[in-house]
Amino acid sequence: MMKKSRAVLGVISFLLSVNFLSAQTLEQVLESHFQAVGQKELVKKQTFHIKAAVQQMGMEIPMEMKIKRPNKFRMEMELQGKKMIQTYDGEKGWMIAPWVSPEPQDLSGAELDQAMEQANIDGELYSYKEKGFTATLLGKVNLDGSPAFNIKLTGKDGNAKNLYIDADSFMLKKVKAKIEAQGQEFDIEQNFGDYKNFDGVIMPMKIETVSPMGKATISFEDIKFDEKFDESIFSKP
Repeated sequence: MMKKSRAVLGVISFLLSVNFLSAQTLEQVLESHFQAVGQKELVKKQTFHIKAAVQQMGMEIPMEMKIKRPNKFRMEMELQGKKMIQTYDGEKGWMIAPWVSPEPQDLSGAELDQAMEQANIDGELYSYKEKGFTATLLGKVNLDGSPAFNIKLTGKDGNAKNLYIDADSFMLKKVKAKIEAQGQEFDIEQNFGDYKNFDGVIMPMKIETVSPMGKATISFEDIKFDEKFDESIFSKP
C-alpha cells in the first residue's frame, strides 16, 4: 500500500513538473520575443502614426492609422476618391463608408472587436493575462522551411488564433485566425516581414493577408511615434 501511494505521488509530482516547465517555456519564448521587438521601448510610446498602402485586386489604396493610449484608434482609407473612416474612442466605435451611407454607422459585434484590437499599441501577447487572454505554447513547427514556435491565444469569448514566432529571430512571422464578416466566418492568414527599426521598436514593413476574399498586402511607408493628436479625431461626428 505504501509503495502504491509513493508511486501515485511520484506521478503527480512528475505531471506538476511538466506543467511548470511548459509554463516556463512559454514565458521564455515570450520574453525573447519582447526583447527582439523592443517591447520595453514600445510601452513608453504614447501615440502611433502609420502611413501605408494596401494592394488588393490590382488597386493601390492609401491608408493612414493613428493610435493613442489608452485604446483610441482611427483609420482612413481612400478608395476611388472616397474616404472610409473607422474609429474607436476607447468605449464606442463608428465607421463612415460613403458607398453605403454618408452618415456615420456605429460598430458592433466582430467589427467593434476588430477596432478595439487595432487600438492596442502593445499587441495581444504583451500582458495577455491582464487583457483576458489565455496563451498556450503548442511546440515548434516547420514554417516555410524554418522552425517557429506555435502559440495559441484564446480570448474571453473563446475565439482563438495561432501566432507563429520565428525560433531564431523571435519575430512574429504568421498569424492564423477566424474572422466574422457579413454574418459569415472565414479562415484568415497574415504573414509578417521586412522588419525595420523605428526609434528602438522593430516593426514589420509588410503584412500579407490571405482569405477567401483574396490576397491583400499592406506596405508601410512611414511609422512615427509620440506625435500629438487632437482628441476630436477619435470622436463620432
